[in-house]
Amino acid sequence: MATLEDDEGNINPTTTILADEQDDAKTVCTVLDGTTDQLTQQHYVRSIDSTVVIRQLPSQGLSFQLWPAATTLVTLLDHHRGHLTNSPLSLTLPDPHRPLNILELGSGTGLVGIAAAATLGANVTVTDLTHVIPNLQFNVDANSDILTLNGGAVDVAPLRWGEANDVKLIGRHFDLILASDVVYHSHLYDPLLETLRFLLLDHEGEKGATVFVMAHLRRWKKDSVFFRKARKLFQVEVLHVDSPSQGCRVGVVVYRFAVKLQKSNAGSLANVSL
Repeated sequence: MATLEDDEGNINPTTTILADEQDDAKTVCTVLDGTTDQLTQQHYVRSIDSTVVIRQLPSQGLSFQLWPAATTLVTLLDHHRGHLTNSPLSLTLPDPHRPLNILELGSGTGLVGIAAAATLGANVTVTDLTHVIPNLQFNVDANSDILTLNGGAVDVAPLRWGEANDVKLIGRHFDLILASDVVYHSHLYDPLLETLRFLLLDHEGEKGATVFVMAHLRRWKKDSVFFRKARKLFQVEVLHVDSPSQGCRVGVVVYRFAVKLQKSNAGSLANVSL
């Protein structure tokens, strides 16, 4: 993880990686060779009365751990399934009567993509760097019964941000792009934005057809650099704001990125600082 800004020393990204346990989430630790090598976290999704099981491998790095923004997105997806009319996602998700094609960037453990496939009955492609793929595939396979039961499907694919050829291999015909806690290393801001440009702006004859929904927990002042750059390319709106969890000054914020329009009708949350 990059070094904290001096004046943000009280926001510790390490202690806020894992979401606080909630009534519907239970963590089970498996001890191997005398050390905690893997964690299995169970997430109960009320709207489908099912439990998504996720394996974490903390010793292998940040991409193998659950981050708090992922839990926020799962909660919103769960709420959307049961409350279509008053969901923060209701104006963002396309026609609920047809299967959606969804892409997740920086999937990590795959929790968000798996939950999206199950709650929306969607076809989801989860992506990350090559070394993350085996654990991502493990988690998809571990939840295959839940996906089948709810009419969802998940494919796993490697994707490097900023690489046009990687995007071409996956395709660009997605209704929705998801991500959670992907803005943290400043050297990845431009590659991420370049990938979003490929996906959102480079559709010949289909400009504006795809939107990007991102959950983010702000940890450094430098995060604002990413949003300043993003606003030059996209219309950025706030869909939802979580209350801060214990020990944090800020809560997870969920943003919507779309192609810029001539006139923006931003919602009541649009004044929240990016």
